[in-house]
Amino acid sequence: MDIVNRVARSGIVVYDLEKLWDGSPVRVLDIAPFLDQGLLVREKLFRKRAGEFDWAQFEGAHVAVHCSTDALIPSWAWMLVISRLTAAKSVELGSAEDVVRSWFAQALAKEEWFRFRGRIVVVKGCGAAIVPDSAYAGAMTRLMPVARKVMYGEPCSNIPIWRQHAD
Repeated sequence: MDIVNRVARSGIVVYDLEKLWDGSPVRVLDIAPFLDQGLLVREKLFRKRAGEFDWAQFEGAHVAVHCSTDALIPSWAWMLVISRLTAAKSVELGSAEDVVRSWFAQALAKEEWFRFRGRIVVVKGCGAAIVPDSAYAGAMTRLMPVARKVMYGEPCSNIPIWRQHAD
């Protein structure tokens, strides 16, 4: 008796959000050390400290830029810092989580969703630590107009989420 892989024959498409991530590290840059006493932006001092800073540590990384103090940071200061991060993979103001959310939002926007037209799709889950919940939500909103059915988990063990209604 031949063993039949019913999952493979079912036509289910697995969509793995984790594969959208490029594997680059996420690093956080706190600009408080560029400030006078960690609280005040003085242009001359800010530029001096930015000029002395080792920017190479962010090469090829996704960078979250923030200030850990309650200082009021003018727009030009953020712009100056970001201008030094040209070797970074991506840069966002905010937390490491903000960087990851932004990366996935951009990756989802670039996907060719029409390839799921009329298909049964399992959005792979379980173990994708880097994938934020917002990416699952974004994938769902993009799959509903094209997919026939959307599930979560693995093809052999999934949770039905949504099904297109027959007209």
